[in-house]
Amino acid sequence: MMITLLKGKLHKARVTHCELEYEGSCAIDTRLLEAAGILPFEQIQIYNVDNGERFTTYAIEAEAGSGVISVNGAAAHKAAVGHRVIICAYGQLDAAEAREFTPNLVYLGSGNRITHTGHQIPVQAA
Repeated sequence: MMITLLKGKLHKARVTHCELEYEGSCAIDTRLLEAAGILPFEQIQIYNVDNGERFTTYAIEAEAGSGVISVNGAAAHKAAVGHRVIICAYGQLDAAEAREFTPNLVYLGSGNRITHTGHQIPVQAA
């Protein structure tokens, strides 16, 4: 059996651009892609913290160190500059691999700079 797990996440990125007339996709600072283990053209899910929108697109590279998070094409209707988004990529593993796998979790602060990284989310308390 294959299990779909979170592979990499950029937590609370700020949208820097929305380009409706662009070809499509989401341009992400290359350093952020690398930190999260997300490849160019890989399918991603974007969860907009500010308006509740959730949508699927694919990642493309933006200039390394730029902090760019650009929501492009039709998806530009689902976000606005300044919105906080969570960008996730998922992978499929067999059950044995899934038990040992840990995702790349990347937490962002001002200017979409990495504040810290991790591989586990704390257990949520009641």
